Amino acid sequence: MRLKDKSIEEREVIDRIIHQAQICHLACSLNDQPYLVPLSFGYDGKTIFVHTARVGKKIEIWINNPQVCLEFEIGIDLVSGPDKACDWTFHFQSVIAFGLIREITDPADKKHGLNHIMKHYSGKEWEMPDLEISRTKIWGVDILSVTGKRSPIEK
Repeated sequence: MRLKDKSIEEREVIDRIIHQAQICHLACSLNDQPYLVPLSFGYDGKTIFVHTARVGKKIEIWINNPQVCLEFEIGIDLVSGPDKACDWTFHFQSVIAFGLIREITDPADKKHGLNHIMKHYSGKEWEMPDLEISRTKIWGVDILSVTGKRSPIEK
């Protein structure tokens, strides 16, 4: 990271940002064509979980190139300067993670992932009917590397 003083090194702070984010932006690429999609997600401290329809463009990409980049942000606040355009900025906290996406097919693992998605937004665990679990595609991204950044710089 270019500005080391804005870097977030503490994993508990990085995890807090991920848990507080409302949307995960997932970037992937196929044949040098980038693709970026906002997704609802869940997180168990190691894996980011997402769900999809049975078919679609992102699934085609993930099957052919499972390398993905994830982005999360919280605390977005525009700071305007009254006199100069160059005084405008944003306050924020963000996380960038890299990993490999994989389809989760084991019913118990699918239920685990889907429950983390639901818990992220509802704060509770849910009973999931086996039929619904069997109809749902669940994907996991095991985080290989992660970095965080904040502005303003906390002292």
